[in-house]
Amino acid sequence: MTCASLESAMLRWVHAPNKGMRRIAILMFNDCSLQGAGVVAEVFQAANEMASSGSGGWLYDVSFLSADGGMVTSSSALRVWTDGLDARHYGGFDALYVAGGKGAFAAAGDERLIAWLRRVRRNTGMIRPIAEGRALLEAAYVPDSKEGGDSQAQPVSARQPEQTADAGDRLESMRSALAMIKRDLGGATARTVAERLLADSCSNLAPLLGEDGGLSPGDKVRAAARWLQENCQQAISIADAAQFAAMSERNFLRRFKMEMGITPSSFLLHERLAVTCSLLTESELPVDKIARRTGMGNGDRLAKVFRKRMRISPTEFRIQSRRLVGE
Repeated sequence: MTCASLESAMLRWVHAPNKGMRRIAILMFNDCSLQGAGVVAEVFQAANEMASSGSGGWLYDVSFLSADGGMVTSSSALRVWTDGLDARHYGGFDALYVAGGKGAFAAAGDERLIAWLRRVRRNTGMIRPIAEGRALLEAAYVPDSKEGGDSQAQPVSARQPEQTADAGDRLESMRSALAMIKRDLGGATARTVAERLLADSCSNLAPLLGEDGGLSPGDKVRAAARWLQENCQQAISIADAAQFAAMSERNFLRRFKMEMGITPSSFLLHERLAVTCSLLTESELPVDKIARRTGMGNGDRLAKVFRKRMRISPTEFRIQSRRLVGE
């Protein structure tokens, strides 16, 4: 990551009205490291740009904070403008990141920071230290996250800065930010964000996104097929699947047919019909409701598809399938 891209991530944020807003804060101090903090900033910036171009979804309001506000000088001499700490923040944040770097040990003795952390933690969903930033949380007795931290981790005060301020810390920060984006905006968006930020890296995206396997075209297609299968009841499209696979739609269509022997549209329809058949057999739901629940639109469209594919109406299928089950 270059200083120019990092400064761009710190200063440019895209906000659109009338959308849900997540409040993200990055707590900084003099001599902090911008490596992990910059990764977090870039991840949310990329998600903002993608969400603002769509029709909905969460957006991320990122604040850079420090005890006094104003310019903070990082350990790399890059200066970043921050807001000061005040009562506006007592409502808490969806996520709060504490920057790392050698300045974290001095910051751990700042009573203003400690008092502020103790106050805002009550209303903050996740608190995540970046490398040495754990020292400041330990001083304030703040756990890594309300979801639980690593109680067996070696205390930061016993570590050397060079042991923690490495690529592993940057990727760990990126992983937690991507997890939030994945939960808010979906796996396809999280993957695209990761692809964009690691375009020039040989890093495997699977650990970052909580996925297994490599990133060969065949593996991407098979992962997209699983995604289509798991989400077939949702209002998804082939374009969404192509985005999940991090491919152009044209290339995705070609590779999918090559790997699976069927087009993505036919695969998705097959999966939706399989769920539909199960609901017709095992539930008492009306046909129209089943159609909406399985992504088939409405009862009329479902009836047309059924007659074309199965030479029978949904109601007739229900009667016959139950007869067979009862025999």
